[in-house]
Parts: sequence; C-alpha cells; structure tokens
Amino acid sequence: MTAGVLDRFRIPGRVAVVTGAGRGIGAASAVALAEAGADVLVAARTRAQLEDVAAAVAAHGRRAHVVVADLSDPEQAAALAQEAVDVLGRLDVVVNNVGGTIPNTLLDTDVAYLTEAFVFNVATAHALTRAAVPAMLAGDGGSVVNISSVMGRLSARGYLAYGTAKAALAHYTRLAAADLAPHVRVNAIAVGSVLTSALEFVAAHEPTRRAMEAATPLARLGDVDDVATAVLYLASPAGGYLTGKVLEVDGGLGAPNLDLHLPDLARSGADADGAAVAR
Repeated sequence: MTAGVLDRFRIPGRVAVVTGAGRGIGAASAVALAEAGADVLVAARTRAQLEDVAAAVAAHGRRAHVVVADLSDPEQAAALAQEAVDVLGRLDVVVNNVGGTIPNTLLDTDVAYLTEAFVFNVATAHALTRAAVPAMLAGDGGSVVNISSVMGRLSARGYLAYGTAKAALAHYTRLAAADLAPHVRVNAIAVGSVLTSALEFVAAHEPTRRAMEAATPLARLGDVDDVATAVLYLASPAGGYLTGKVLEVDGGLGAPNLDLHLPDLARSGADADGAAVAR
C-alpha cells in the first residue's frame, strides 16, 4: 500500500462531533478521528468518562471539547453542532453513536416504549445531522456516520423495538444521503456483537461467550477498534466515494448469535399437553 493511499485516511484540521463518546464505540471512534488529525467534541452523560477520552485525544496533539448532555433529548443533541462551531471553529464529521434499547418481548413493548426507541436511535441522529448540515456546507462539505446494528436486518425474539429502530436508522441513512448529496455524505455501520458495556454479561459468562463465538463466522466477538476503523474510513477521504451505504461490521453474521431464550407464548384455553380445552 502506498503512502498516498494511507494519506486518504488523514483528516487534518477537521472537526468531528461524536455522541455517546464516554466509552465503547464512541470513545474509540473519537480517539481514532483524533489520531487521523481531527479535533473532537465528545458528548455523553458522564463527565469523568469524557475527560478520559479528551485526554486520549490530546495525547494525539488534537483539541477535545467535552459536553455533558442527555442525548436522549433531540434538542440537546442538535445543540452540539453549534457548540462545535463556536468552540472548535467548524464542523466536518458527525458520528451518531448514541442509541440502544433494552430487549423486550412484543407484549411488553407498549407504544411508549417503541416511541422511546425511535427517539433515542433515530430522532436524535436526525436532530444532530440536520443541525450540522449548514455548518458542513459552510466549509468543505462533510460526512455523517450513523451507528446502526446487525439487528436492523436480522430477526430474533426480544429485539422488536431495538431492531425496528435500527432498521429505521439504516434506511434514514439512505434517504438522508439522497437529500444531502453531493456535498454531505451519509453512511452507517451495522455493528455486530462488540464487547462493550452492553455485552459485559457475555464476557463474564464463558459458556455464553463461547456459544456466540461459535455462531460467528469469524469465530470471535468484535472489539471497539473494529468499528472505530470503519468510522474513520467512512469519515475520511478514503471513503469519499461512498454515500447512502450501510457497512456491515459484524464478523460475517447471517443470523443472530445471541439467543435470549424467550419462550413461546402460552395459548389461553390450552391444557398442559397443548390440546384445546373443551368448552
């Protein structure tokens, strides 16, 4: 690989906003962008975590700006765009990493729960993207990277709200890319099973981890740098001919690798053998 090709992964002097940046994928992405030359606004709920990430950004000689915010609120998410311009001088890259929804059965997923999943995973991304576009257009254009999930295309019990919201985010990516081309690129990453805090129980339970690894074609779970390098690719000139695409960083999954072991629904009016009760 020539030096010229490697240079396409550099983003010197650019400014990025990364949400959910206190730990996990968000933190790794912020540091990767800094290593490639960007100044980074990092946002999440917990200041101590953000300060650690800011220190890692500074270790690469780049500026970091910490914003403590409740990013389940679209208005607070949207405000990050102007904050980046005011403090760091411009805005070129947005990584919409905040999101997630606790698994739940269909009958336990009421309308409010489903709506909350859409707000947290889709509306917040839209709010920040929409606010960022004018700043990007005032500069050299920009790149938006949305963190979606493999569960946006696969099906398994318990993921109705989460998977539906992540599928919506993936298609939002395609539609936003069409609206914002050619100056602002919008892509997404469909993340598989990555060892973040959300999967701490897997790391702590060896049989579950081994089963998940066995069900993954690459025979391992992902780490946060697997995703962060994909974020850098999509955010940098290296990915400059991609927009409206969902990059699958999932170890090759064609089916879910984590079974929540939710039972079949019991039929009312059925006896213990499953036969209908006479009425």
